[in-house]
Amino acid sequence: MKISTKGRYALKVMLDLASNDNGGYIALKDIAARQDITVKYLEQIVSSLSKAGYLKSMRGNNGGHRLAKAPSEYVVGDILRVIEGNFAPVNCVSAETGIDCPLSESCASFTFWKGLDEVVNEYVDRFTLQDLLDKKSVN
Repeated sequence: MKISTKGRYALKVMLDLASNDNGGYIALKDIAARQDITVKYLEQIVSSLSKAGYLKSMRGNNGGHRLAKAPSEYVVGDILRVIEGNFAPVNCVSAETGIDCPLSESCASFTFWKGLDEVVNEYVDRFTLQDLLDKKSVN
């Protein structure tokens, strides 16, 4: 499993919105400048996050984006899944693909892949945006 640039930037956008929240909407150009990401690329990411209900958006002069919920209510794994899809290392362990491998009972490596999938998901689901913000402020 490798997280794409889009996945990493999605997390950066969410963290930027959380750390710069003043109750209003934040312009995409401001996020782009702070994170050194092009506005065009951010538009794609923000579109996916908005469709998932993670952001509130407003057009116009005072428009922009803001989080739909408190940072403590966003699980990092969920944010990444919006952009990346599932993290399954192989299709046979992915609940989303619906593949019920007929060889899973006799496959010597199935439990290894299943375990890897569980460990990755447990790790990314262990953290919220607030956890990451809190760790940043300690460093």
